[in-house]
Amino acid sequence: MRACYKTNVFNTDSLCSGGVVLAKALEKQAILLLVVQALYGFSSALSGTFVPVYLWKSSGSYMIIGWFTFAQYALGGLTFWLAGKWVKEHNKMHSLRAGIALSGIFYCVVLLLGEGAKDWAVLLGLLSGIAMGLFWLAFNVVYFEVTDPDTRNRYNGWAGLLGSAAGIVAPWLSGFIITSMQGERGYRVIFMLSLAIFGLGVVLSFWLKKRHGEGRYEWTLGLRQLKEKGNPWRRLFPAIAAQGVREGVFMFLVGLTVYIATRNESKLGLYSLITSLVALISFGAAGKWMGKLRLIWSMLAGVLMIGVVIVPLFWGVSYSTLLVFGIGTALFLPLYMIPMTTKVFDVIGRNQESAAHREEYIVLREMALTTGRLIGLTAYLIVIPNNHSPKAITWLMLAVGLVPIAGWWWMRSFLQQGDTRRQPAADR
Repeated sequence: MRACYKTNVFNTDSLCSGGVVLAKALEKQAILLLVVQALYGFSSALSGTFVPVYLWKSSGSYMIIGWFTFAQYALGGLTFWLAGKWVKEHNKMHSLRAGIALSGIFYCVVLLLGEGAKDWAVLLGLLSGIAMGLFWLAFNVVYFEVTDPDTRNRYNGWAGLLGSAAGIVAPWLSGFIITSMQGERGYRVIFMLSLAIFGLGVVLSFWLKKRHGEGRYEWTLGLRQLKEKGNPWRRLFPAIAAQGVREGVFMFLVGLTVYIATRNESKLGLYSLITSLVALISFGAAGKWMGKLRLIWSMLAGVLMIGVVIVPLFWGVSYSTLLVFGIGTALFLPLYMIPMTTKVFDVIGRNQESAAHREEYIVLREMALTTGRLIGLTAYLIVIPNNHSPKAITWLMLAVGLVPIAGWWWMRSFLQQGDTRRQPAADR
């Protein structure tokens, strides 16, 4: 039976891929949510791409960057769990705005610390983790409320498209500014720009409707789901964790590797521009055609290819081989990410009772991602002190880059053709 809990803001009869039709197909609240997300993504891409580079340039230490990221992920996951009560029982828009505001404060603190930021890397990671946790918890709940099983593939395609568009302009602009202003001054300018854009995001968020929670937050609901025999989350949790293992390393190491290979921020910006342009096209195409593909095989192709594209780095970690890797990843990642995200939220909304606990299930999803990210980071922190040669880093990337294959294995029953919105029979 299809999910009976829906908050329809899409005109599903008139959806198409054109930007003009998008404006007609979505209600104002959904468009505004996409705008706020795009601003958050643009600001994060503007400076977030270069934070690991900034820390590495001042410290020369792979470990400092690893511990910064570990702290960021760990407290981000903890914030999801703790703030779940706030979002469940009160106005979730306060959490969204607080997350945006704290993201701005993070860059303000980095500005004040300057090159001394490396000495406070772990605490900065904690602050960044709290900010991201508050924002993405509230955002994911609102995202669930404005989509349904019929529209999530397309919404995720547009969200990926907008994120890619931000990734095209923002890192290239940052790299140009940093190179033109020769270092420290350039970093200060882009951090100030990020602060201003986060401020604009907070202002626009006040036009989003107040969304008060219903019911009481159940702290241990996620744990009970994992203990229950036959529960779909017993397969979803490890599948999502497999996604997190890859993300935990790739989200910071790729950009850092590009910079170390080139020693030029503008080339890192150009790299992000090229790969994000490819991702924009591939996410747009995937969002349009995903519903016509056999998800079980298209997702398998995606997880295999995002592993295969790492192989050219064994020929040498250079700008050209990194571009081959980046373009290949941008082409095939949507085949993996769109169904992965869509199916998880379909399970959350499979019936009215499940949808009523959407906050707890979104927290459970984040716990799985956090678990995977910390596993990936732990592998990084074990490998790097012993050997941080390009070959060792490539082997590490290949190892964690192949983990999503296990995620596909756990997701198979959710991807069967003709059963895209129903809970697998084995789990009923």
